[in-house]
Amino acid sequence: MYNLFIFIYGFAIKLASLWNPKARRWVDGRRDFFENLGKGLKKLPNDNRVTVWMHCASLGEFEQGRPVLEEIKKKYPHLSVVLTFFSPSGYENMKHYKDAELVLYLPLDTKLNARKFIQSIHPSLVLWVRYEFWMHYLRELKQRDIPLLLLSGTIMDGNRFYRIYRKSLLECFTHFFVQTAASGRFLKEEGFEHNVTVAGDTRFDRVIRIAEAFSPIASIEAFCKGHRIIVAGSTWPEDEEEWTHYVRTNLHTRFIIAPHETDKENIRDVQKRFPRSKLYSEWQAEFNGKDRFLASGSDLTPANINTLVIDNIGMLSRLYHYADITYIGGGFGETGLHNILEAAVYGKPVFFGPVYQQNFEAVEMIAAGGAVSIENALELEKEIYTLEKDPALLKKRGEVARQFVYNNAGATRIIVDYIQRNRLLTS
Repeated sequence: MYNLFIFIYGFAIKLASLWNPKARRWVDGRRDFFENLGKGLKKLPNDNRVTVWMHCASLGEFEQGRPVLEEIKKKYPHLSVVLTFFSPSGYENMKHYKDAELVLYLPLDTKLNARKFIQSIHPSLVLWVRYEFWMHYLRELKQRDIPLLLLSGTIMDGNRFYRIYRKSLLECFTHFFVQTAASGRFLKEEGFEHNVTVAGDTRFDRVIRIAEAFSPIASIEAFCKGHRIIVAGSTWPEDEEEWTHYVRTNLHTRFIIAPHETDKENIRDVQKRFPRSKLYSEWQAEFNGKDRFLASGSDLTPANINTLVIDNIGMLSRLYHYADITYIGGGFGETGLHNILEAAVYGKPVFFGPVYQQNFEAVEMIAAGGAVSIENALELEKEIYTLEKDPALLKKRGEVARQFVYNNAGATRIIVDYIQRNRLLTS
């Protein structure tokens, strides 16, 4: 049954690749995989290095696993790291990641692929992030008695198809580091009470590192100077629709919108929704060489522009630094809420849509008073106006959000301590 599902899934992706660019990248990235893997392995130092394999579904999961990977790389600098992704968004953004010797797509989960891949890279330790459970890879690791840790895990009694195999899949893990007490209780009820640690989410550690290493962006400072700033990050069309009226009627507020999808077609659609906007790439080109105007206090922004549309990937986490109020996308659709911690760590109140219940940090931050969930544009505008009229409340909510992040840090240390204590990377 599982093998049939994998076959159908692979066929469907190949079929979709005929018209879907993402599916095409998924297929192209796995073409001649083992031949290319062999070439990559030949380039690695042949000095009997210990190899760590980290697998992530996508870019978001990588950001969760990244603090652990970088910490163990510091402690064991001679490690070889193999980093794999299931989705193109993860691979395309991190294919040149400096702390990995090899960055690859994960081949489709067949028994043959799993055996060939694991035999080829020969890992001493495997780190899987959050919730990906590919049967053949897990069973192959267990059969070879290779330590396998789940990082920032979220274990839920959901998908019926997954339930059929759940117990046998979970038995393949050496230890579970889960985000919430609920996941911990669930695993203990399943009989895994001796290898579960409620460590929290490593994303807290990651966003703190990013914020504390913040470096300014001169062109963004020029756009923001002297204005109230709202940054909306990782937005989808459903999110942007909730903002159109407010943005068009509040001309003295500056808005920075960073869509989740940055392909040309979507960026054009975003600009149509916000006609008083300018692309960041255009603004940056105009700004180059005009740093002196920033110091003089001059406003370089044309009078008819109040919105900057970010048409690249990689700078969003720094943009939240400039905000008075932040909004995180994904809460109005099936994709799910994106990372709210990147904004909260800077001490900014966080807004998002109504679909957030699967994100424990969103639930807890609302309860603490640092975040607000809104149902529609009217509610959004009401809440925004409340904060604009009450600077003390705005500051208080921002500080609550920031403190929430710092109070939940430390998962990376717990995981790395376990690796060291159990000598998983020491022969």
